[in-house]
Amino acid sequence: MNFETVFTKQVGIEFPIICGAMYPCSNPELVAAVSEAGGIGIIQPLSMVFVHKHEFRDGLRLIKNLTKKPIGMNIITEKSSKIYENRMRKWLDISLEEGVRFFVTSLGNPKWIVDLVKPLGGVVYHDVTEKKWAEKAIQSGVQGLICVNNRAGGHAGHLGAEKIYKDLLEFQVPIICAGGVGEKKEFLEALNLGYAGVQMGTRFIATKECHAHEDYKNAIIRATSNDIVLTEKISGVPVSVINTEYITRIGTKANFITKYMLQHKKMKHWMRLYYTLQSVWKLKRASLEGAGYKDYWQAGKSVDGCKSILSAKEVIQGLIS
Repeated sequence: MNFETVFTKQVGIEFPIICGAMYPCSNPELVAAVSEAGGIGIIQPLSMVFVHKHEFRDGLRLIKNLTKKPIGMNIITEKSSKIYENRMRKWLDISLEEGVRFFVTSLGNPKWIVDLVKPLGGVVYHDVTEKKWAEKAIQSGVQGLICVNNRAGGHAGHLGAEKIYKDLLEFQVPIICAGGVGEKKEFLEALNLGYAGVQMGTRFIATKECHAHEDYKNAIIRATSNDIVLTEKISGVPVSVINTEYITRIGTKANFITKYMLQHKKMKHWMRLYYTLQSVWKLKRASLEGAGYKDYWQAGKSVDGCKSILSAKEVIQGLIS
């Protein structure tokens, strides 16, 4: 079967498979392994610098030593802090200097990234969960959309894969399916719907190259889609996690005051910053220390397709063989 799509041609890869940027699970070795196997790995800068302890340029060069194939980078554009924004701009400049040409943006307005990347021949795709956000992203000049559906891990959307795809067809750009893809059947279903590729996260956590704790990987292997719940206790908005005793005990709903502040025009940026700092610490410890530390394990409903811990190459070969 020929897996060439408009997306693979745009970014210069063999198979239309993205390893999504994951905090705290995107270590350089995983990013490189996915790209080397014919997909494309996406750098999550906070994960690389603050979790896996690589100076940003050094981390990029480590990946480039492991693979000569294209890699991408995730940029969260939400302006919750000037310090964070300046740091992200610096990382973008370094990544462009080091030859990165594919970028996945999340939250906020990606126009400033598009303006820097496009003149150098780069490509920008934006994460969206529904049509209104897609429209804003297209107006900002992005060349593709990553559609986060209701089966995704992390900050999941609320629409199914087929519904969101049909809603966004009018924009006439490549559309990537993000959520619910863990095995060959789901991969082929997404392509047959018309998607130009898939973005996977959960399946790549349960790989040999990922530095997540073995307890985390085994929890993914044991879980079924019925074990995935949405909690507001990590970031204030729904996040998909594996339901553990700890999750059940603390509940999954944010309180009324928190929700109000997250929706308030002036206070929402400060609340997002607070939750970001809090979740960065919690998720880092849970991922690296394993069972016994509050068991905050992000995962999507693609856990149904995660039967064993494989190499990234084996995962990709299982999809395309």
